[in-house]
Amino acid sequence: MKDTIRVGLLGLGTVGTGVIEILHNNKESIKHKTGCEVKVTKALVHDLNKSRDLPGDKVELTDSYEDIINDGNIDVIVEVMGGIDHTLQVLLQAMENKKHIVSANKDLVAEHGEELFDAAVRNKTDLYYEASVAGGIPIIRSIVDGLSSDNIRKMMGIVNGTTNYILTKMSQDGSDFDDVLKEAQDLGFAEADPTADVDGLDAARKMTILSILGFSMPTRLDDVKLKGIRGMSTADIAYADKLGYAIKLIGIAEHDEEGIALSVEPSLLPKSHPLSSVHDEFNAVYVYGDAVGETMFYGPGAGKGPTATAVVSDLIAVVKNIQLGTNGNNYVHPQHERKLKSKADTYTKKYLRLHVLDKPGILMELTRAFAEKDISFDQIIQQPADSMEERELMMVTHSVNEESFEEAMETLRNLPSVVSIDSVFRVEGGDE
Repeated sequence: MKDTIRVGLLGLGTVGTGVIEILHNNKESIKHKTGCEVKVTKALVHDLNKSRDLPGDKVELTDSYEDIINDGNIDVIVEVMGGIDHTLQVLLQAMENKKHIVSANKDLVAEHGEELFDAAVRNKTDLYYEASVAGGIPIIRSIVDGLSSDNIRKMMGIVNGTTNYILTKMSQDGSDFDDVLKEAQDLGFAEADPTADVDGLDAARKMTILSILGFSMPTRLDDVKLKGIRGMSTADIAYADKLGYAIKLIGIAEHDEEGIALSVEPSLLPKSHPLSSVHDEFNAVYVYGDAVGETMFYGPGAGKGPTATAVVSDLIAVVKNIQLGTNGNNYVHPQHERKLKSKADTYTKKYLRLHVLDKPGILMELTRAFAEKDISFDQIIQQPADSMEERELMMVTHSVNEESFEEAMETLRNLPSVVSIDSVFRVEGGDE
């Protein structure tokens, strides 16, 4: 049993500072739970001359990661500096030096998780990454431990706070996408370069991690069907509302006998669905299991306190393993071979908005194109367009397989009476 566990911190920005603050503020509670003191002794920074007001014992600062990963007195490395390729090499080297790893790096885990896990097993070191998905929500630990006895069939959720904030403001205020994006950047909810958020890549990385753990299958980032919210129209939000839905950027991972289907895309949710009431920068994940049924995990998806809380929780788990001598046993290789569902086996409802020529028989012409692919409609709304010669249609299908829907859409694009196909979104929930 050790009296003190020493931690090296790679990164001393917002989250890194939050880690030090939580370890200081909850010092006695953490010591009671682990049987020892847990303290950050060294931290990697970009600027050694920058003034920092850190609580507790003095932390040695360095601008060289080698000073931390080669320090024989450091037991655990906490990585909160971000990055992918360089960070991967740093952590692999740290594990070769028998350092345990706690990371908040979703990009790294999603793209190089298998390599990291193999290194952890080979070196008998721990690798924890709860903070990589949904900030302060303990979704990874819930799937790996809390629901480990169940057979998880589906996970869906709002796992990106930036896009949820944007869609919330567009829905509540009727503001345009570009205006709300700038507001989110000014408030610090969106990065200066929001590409990973608004184009759905951030959410796709998180759903990749969840699918690997939930389905015990080695899925990859490029398995995710991806569509972001860039350029989202306030018209679609208003029409969805009229149809009884809210629009959210939803990550979905489904698993059945045919394989798995992964997607991140704007989706229409019934207003009665719990995810429809998740607003602003908050996250929520729905998990469907054979035995447990439906469970939902809700909370802040990012931020100093929530993310640092997840990091320190992982750190406590590592410290307990050190005290018990059980490190290196927290990872289980995927049980199943990777198997993706075909488009013909992937079913969902669809919403589409289009402009058509205002002429007799247009609805019959459109529905015939879908009927040829055995596609029927749940709702159709027709109203005047800006042009006197056109009509605007909003249509929601019944459940349809992706292959048939794509074929029907190709037929639609070639119809002279179809002026434009403006939007196509998934519809989740309700009549399947």
